[in-house]
Amino acid sequence: MSVREVAEYLNVSTSWVYRNASQAGLIPYRFGVGANAKLRFKASEVYAWVKQRRAS
Repeated sequence: MSVREVAEYLNVSTSWVYRNASQAGLIPYRFGVGANAKLRFKASEVYAWVKQRRAS
């Protein structure tokens, strides 16, 4: 999933994803180096992360 897709799925801004995803427990995969690197996320990991944090 792209940063935009993750942000839409989580209903947060793309800047939140860039700043807080790794601190929140979402694991980004970086393609490239430096400022031009692209972040991607495994959909299954994003879904599992949401399921884990779902209020009972």
